Amino acid sequence: MKIFCIGRNYRDHAAEMGGGVPSEPMVFMKPGSAIHAPFGGYRKPGFTNDFHYEIEIVARIGRTLKNATDIDLRNMIDGIGLGIDFTARDLQKLCKERRHPWEIAKAFDGSAVVSSFMDPSALDIHHLEFSLHQNGKTVQAGNTSEMVFDFKTLISYISRYFTLDKGDLLFSGTPEGVGPVYHGDRLEGFLQNKKMIDLEIL
Repeated sequence: MKIFCIGRNYRDHAAEMGGGVPSEPMVFMKPGSAIHAPFGGYRKPGFTNDFHYEIEIVARIGRTLKNATDIDLRNMIDGIGLGIDFTARDLQKLCKERRHPWEIAKAFDGSAVVSSFMDPSALDIHHLEFSLHQNGKTVQAGNTSEMVFDFKTLISYISRYFTLDKGDLLFSGTPEGVGPVYHGDRLEGFLQNKKMIDLEIL
């Protein structure tokens, strides 16, 4: 299983990160060891002093795809869920300064929280509301209608370079409002007003 992630796919988030909106999707990957359960305790890694949350809609690929151009999403995605792309922001900054890859900041063990999945046939995936609450306060809220690159564009682009296999995951980008996570925090993620993630930061 492969995990594909998209950077700066919401305009306001691109602005808050101090960068422009990309002209084509920004793709990076995480290994399977990055996956973490959506409920229970989450142990904050000790190698970072600036640990951030990023809530995202996650699409699960439903079939093998390569150079997919004429896409019917009903046959390409078999699950829609919610995820948190945890980021060691201090390490990411250091990697950028050194012009190094970001893996140690983005792809470490447990960096991809993934919820259960909903049947996409029962959803309008182009207008999905999602949010993240930190200690009961809404810190991020978005709608997939605000994505710079929609699911069709993302799948077509990624499959040009990589074979997408059934069960691969696509983290589709985060809206504005990313911020730090502290010991003792409670993070709750909602998709269409349904709680999909509930973590206590240890």
